[in-house]
Amino acid sequence: MAEIMPHIKLSKEQAVPYVLLPGDPKRLDRIATCLTEAEELAYNREFRSIKGKYRGVPVMAVSTGIGGASAAIAVEELARIGVKAMIRIGSCGALQKGIRLGDLILVNGAVRDDGASSSYAHSIYPAIPDTKLLLACMESARELGARSHVGIARSHDSFYIDEEKEVCAYWAGKGVMGSDMETAALFVVGGLRGVKTASILNVVVESEESLEDNINSYTVGESAMMRGEHLEILTALEAFVRMNQG
Repeated sequence: MAEIMPHIKLSKEQAVPYVLLPGDPKRLDRIATCLTEAEELAYNREFRSIKGKYRGVPVMAVSTGIGGASAAIAVEELARIGVKAMIRIGSCGALQKGIRLGDLILVNGAVRDDGASSSYAHSIYPAIPDTKLLLACMESARELGARSHVGIARSHDSFYIDEEKEVCAYWAGKGVMGSDMETAALFVVGGLRGVKTASILNVVVESEESLEDNINSYTVGESAMMRGEHLEILTALEAFVRMNQG
C-alpha cells in the first residue's frame, strides 16, 4: 500500500507532475470549473486537494492555508510523492503606486522576512523561482491579456505588527512590488528539494499612495479582484501546458 503523507493525505499513486497552490481551500471550487474530470482527493486541516485535466494535461490543486509554515509542509509532502512543478496562486497587497486591484504580480524573487524559509537556510540563500516556469507564466499572462507586473515580493508572518505601515514603506522604498506570506517558503523549500516553482499574486489591496478618493467602489473592486483570481488560475494552468510541451 502506498504511503499516505501525514498532512496533505495524498500518496504517490495520486500524484501528477503539476500542482497549483492556492492559500484558501475555497479557491479550489473555482479552480475546478477550469478543469475537466475534476475530482476531490482529500481534505485535512488547511490542506484540501483536487485533481483534473486542463487541455489534456493532468494537474492537481492543493490549498496551503495561511503562512510559510503550512506552505512548506505542502511543498515537502508534494515533493515526496513525486510532484515536479508548483505554482502558487495567491493574493497580495501592493506596495507600489500604479499597481491596481486585480493586477497580477509575477514574482522573480522574494524578500525572506518570514520564519519558515529561515529555518531551512541562512538569509543569504536566495528565494527565487525556476526561470523556465517564470517565463512560461509571463508568456501565458501576456497571451491572456492579463495586466501583470514582474518583480520582487516580500514574504512575512503577520498582518498585525505595530510597525506595519513603517515596514511596508521601507520595502516599498526598496522597489518591492507586493507583500504575501508564502512565496519565500515556496521558493526556498522548492529549490532545496529540486522542484520547479513560481508564484503569481493577485492584488487585493492597493498601495496607500495609489488610493484616490472613491477610485474603487466595493462592487468594482470586488469584480476586479475576482477577475484577477480567474486570470491567475488560467495563467498558471497555461504555464503548465507550456512546460508539458517542452
